[in-house]
Amino acid sequence: MDASPAPAAAPGSSGDPRGGTATVDTPLLSLRGVTKRFGAVQALTDVDLDVPAGMVTALAGDNGAGKSVTIKTISGLWRPDEGEILWNGQVVDIANPDDAADLGITTVYQDLALCDNLDIVQNMFLGHELLRGRALDEDTMEKRARATLADLSVTTVRSVRQPVASLSGGQRQSVAVAKAVMANSKLVILDEPTAALGVAQTRMVLDLVRRLADRGVAVLLISHNLNDVFAVADRVAVLYLGRMVVEAPLSDFDTQSVVDYMTIGRSERATPDRRAAPNGAGSAADRPPTGEGAK
Repeated sequence: MDASPAPAAAPGSSGDPRGGTATVDTPLLSLRGVTKRFGAVQALTDVDLDVPAGMVTALAGDNGAGKSVTIKTISGLWRPDEGEILWNGQVVDIANPDDAADLGITTVYQDLALCDNLDIVQNMFLGHELLRGRALDEDTMEKRARATLADLSVTTVRSVRQPVASLSGGQRQSVAVAKAVMANSKLVILDEPTAALGVAQTRMVLDLVRRLADRGVAVLLISHNLNDVFAVADRVAVLYLGRMVVEAPLSDFDTQSVVDYMTIGRSERATPDRRAAPNGAGSAADRPPTGEGAK
């Protein structure tokens, strides 16, 4: 785990962290010494985490490790009892979800927060509808929704006017992610995005996650599925009993070492010859194709 001090603000970046741009050396989001308690329960203890822009950071851990508490703290649902959250290298106070949204943080939870009785366009603009005079600007919203889906290479949707209730699980995930992109999110947190999906739908969602990172968006992927982690992640961070036990490039791990960290908080399976990946990113050659890895 990186115990280095919090980085200074990026040179030349805006004084307002909401308007700044993270550099290679300054992660978009950082947690430093974050601790969270619920009465006598210690949910997080002194957690450090870096989430760089343009990369997929996988947050792994067993049930009860603190993954949900971590993402809800980043999302503004809970404030940390101790520690700091930095955005573009500057300390920020994320007191509620609106503060997170203002920074550019969007969280896509497992329930996706989509309305089955509304169509794709209505879901993507829900709460942010465009108006022409006093009426909804349906034409512009439809064009923007279609363009956003096309830009993300989401081609399996028959029509942007079909009800969300008619979509498959993978298509629903695609709509939820496209909604985040339309909101100009800088950090997208995905909570178990492939849970209960089939092989083809999982591949579609993972391809979408990779395209998000390639567009420069920071992605924090929460997943129990190590197939997914090794297929798409650049970096891996593992929580164990509320503590961050390791955070490193993907190239530092194999599936068994991640399992070790998840289950006992340590691993003897070091791979020091593979720790020279630039900018904390594992090489694409280090990623086995989807379908290999832990079962």
